[in-house]
Amino acid sequence: MRHRVAGRKLGRKTAHRIMMFRNMVTSFLDKERIRTTLPRAKEVRPIAERMITLGKRESLHARRQALAFIKDPQVVSKLFETLAPRFAERKGGYTRITRLGFRDGDGAQMALLELIGSDFKPAKGGETKGGKKEKKGDKPEGEETAEKDKESKKGKGKKQAAAAQ
Repeated sequence: MRHRVAGRKLGRKTAHRIMMFRNMVTSFLDKERIRTTLPRAKEVRPIAERMITLGKRESLHARRQALAFIKDPQVVSKLFETLAPRFAERKGGYTRITRLGFRDGDGAQMALLELIGSDFKPAKGGETKGGKKEKKGDKPEGEETAEKDKESKKGKGKKQAAAAQ
């Protein structure tokens, strides 16, 4: 029986699993979103939320505790300077897990673990300055009028040549 046994082993020994979580939390706090398998995302979420809560404390002891787990000092400074103030009014629930479907290779269920408030903003490809999307056949206004002028000049030249003969 598994009474009161928390956590998943994820097919790894303890030291490997802890290092994997440290790497994932470091990457997650740096990039603010990671794409991973669903069981991993569910295991990393409480650790990441604990780190954000440490960042909200803003004490030297909390910073040292975060440095003991997070591998990159720059990520720790980002946590304390930008991420923690963003969630200052929030009591918890700083992350969101979105299911993405199944991976082609092995059928593992994939998930996107992201911070609340860091919504995805796609690249603005295909938009003009006015905010209208360009279609394939559309040309800027200056080019259209230049082409019409050329066509009208060609047409007049043919008519004048035929009348002269």
